[in-house]
Amino acid sequence: MIKQIDRVTGDLRKQVEHFQNGGGHPICVAVVGVNQAPFCVGYEGDREYDTDGKGNRHPMQEAAEAERRLLELAAPAFDEFVLLKYSATNGEPYPFSWSDVTSTKRDYGASLVRISREYDRRF
Repeated sequence: MIKQIDRVTGDLRKQVEHFQNGGGHPICVAVVGVNQAPFCVGYEGDREYDTDGKGNRHPMQEAAEAERRLLELAAPAFDEFVLLKYSATNGEPYPFSWSDVTSTKRDYGASLVRISREYDRRF
């Protein structure tokens, strides 16, 4: 995850610039998920490997740093930045769960209210 974070944050910021260069007053919103799984399978080209917690860190080991970088480097470019924390492995049976479903619902709902208010303010 951390190996790709600079590309991801750069892509997010470039997307906002693209929207803003199109004219008008776009409300720029990002919904970003951060995986906090205890393990996963990594892929680099033709190479496949399991995370081991050492040289190939597990998502849960990198989640806090990924969140920090996203909030520091990408979030300021957006009117609203929603960070959703989840756990999902890419191995059978492909389990998925929200890290804190109550917090996820609350944060997502609050972001919708803020976006609505921003719309009312602009238009």
